[in-house]
Amino acid sequence: MKQRKLGDSGLEVSAIGLGCMGMSFSYGVFPEPKEMVKLIHQAHEMGVTFFDTAEIYGPYTNELLVGEALEPIRDKVVLATKFGFEIGEDGSWNGLTSRPDDIRKACEGSLKRLRTDVIDLFYQHRVDPSVPIEDVAGTVRDLIAEGKVRHFGLSEAGPQTIRRAHAVQPVAALQSEYSLWTRQHEQNIMPVVEELGIGWVAYSPLGKGFLTGAIKDAADIRDGDFRKALPRYQPEAMKNNRAVVDLLTEIGNEKGATPAQIALAWVLSRKPWIVPIPGTTKLHRLKENLAAMELALTEQELDRINLAADMVEGGRYTEATEAMTGL
Repeated sequence: MKQRKLGDSGLEVSAIGLGCMGMSFSYGVFPEPKEMVKLIHQAHEMGVTFFDTAEIYGPYTNELLVGEALEPIRDKVVLATKFGFEIGEDGSWNGLTSRPDDIRKACEGSLKRLRTDVIDLFYQHRVDPSVPIEDVAGTVRDLIAEGKVRHFGLSEAGPQTIRRAHAVQPVAALQSEYSLWTRQHEQNIMPVVEELGIGWVAYSPLGKGFLTGAIKDAADIRDGDFRKALPRYQPEAMKNNRAVVDLLTEIGNEKGATPAQIALAWVLSRKPWIVPIPGTTKLHRLKENLAAMELALTEQELDRINLAADMVEGGRYTEATEAMTGL
């Protein structure tokens, strides 16, 4: 398995990681947990060393699943989780919170659920405008000094937030959505990350599944699947956005690859410190995704993909969800 370093932090992970959210959260019907434990073990056997979860996924159920799966191989993997949401006793989301006491509470809960003594990469899931980022970074710095966390990360944070946090505690990685049809971060955020020596963990590198070609129209999305509300997954937008998938299919046919592999190869081609974390619940998809590391795209192919990506219709999130980012 090829490895990549997340910026200057010294944190080295498999070039493609595994996003575990969809194993128990967001996409409607979920497989049996024991099957997902097995899949995580199979991913590690194929060389994956980077696994991503968060306390809000469930809440808590995803961390419990990942913790169970990784306990036997804990010293051989890099484990990332996230804090930053206020979760009610009934499991409801009550907005953002990154107050120092709440960060500490989240850390202790995650350590217990993940069955570990230390979290390798601890992200602020979303920027809390009510708490200075210096206080957040300082709290994680203290957790690092106490041996409970190894590295600090941010998710969907803007340039100035990144700079201010990094001045207090070096940020190892920024986790933000990035794919050939989600590129708005390239202009203002990616240059800052590169300047500061921060790695980039790309979530939804397959456009939440659309770029795989498996989703033909809105009827393919089940009830309870959060994508039903997303602008790009509305019927007319999906119809127009099929042009991107058609191009990925065409290039894939020329190279003996799938659309998903071309989409992942595009992400990997952007910068050597970008690590995509596609999620899946299927072994054949896992194998397909990991094989993308062996693909190389020509400049002409990249130009064709970039041109098609410029024509994507619809925002990535609803306005309310987009407002929760720190951009």
